[in-house]
Amino acid sequence: MARKKFSRIVLNNILIEDLGSEGKSVSRHDNKVIFSEFTAPGDVVDLEVYRKHKNYLEAKAIAFHTLSKDRVEPFCQHFGVCGGCKLQHLSYDVQLHHKQKQVVDALVRIGKLTLPDVTPIVGSAIQKGYRNKLDFSVSNKRWFTSNEIDTPESLKPNAIGFHIPGRFDKVLDIQQCHHQAEPS
Repeated sequence: MARKKFSRIVLNNILIEDLGSEGKSVSRHDNKVIFSEFTAPGDVVDLEVYRKHKNYLEAKAIAFHTLSKDRVEPFCQHFGVCGGCKLQHLSYDVQLHHKQKQVVDALVRIGKLTLPDVTPIVGSAIQKGYRNKLDFSVSNKRWFTSNEIDTPESLKPNAIGFHIPGRFDKVLDIQQCHHQAEPS
């Protein structure tokens, strides 16, 4: 049975309300929940829906009208493509707040537990290079970014890095990963 043709849907001036799991932001439109990546609570954006589900939509931001006060400039050159740092566009304090909120919400709402007052999460003094192990993938099927494709020089297909989210056949060639200190 053939799939129904999906028509392009653009939702304008959507306020991003919260962060959900897996680094996706949460907003609402016409009583439907919308999940989007690389947006932040407080952003006002135009969203293009790329997947419809019975109870929610998945969308990507195609225009930003207002930026959240919690946004910061990501320090990783691979942010947004690699998938390893989904919240790097948010300040570290905001990341900690939302991670704690997610854990408490899971215990209370899903686990049906009654919790005492929860002390604030303790952040690390080290925000880069804190991992002691990373598993890099090696492939001859490199993922080329749009910037790389636009360059006139010939591109080599070999890559050492991480799989592109949702694409296990392509590897993004990582020049530097901030998860682990040198020599990674």
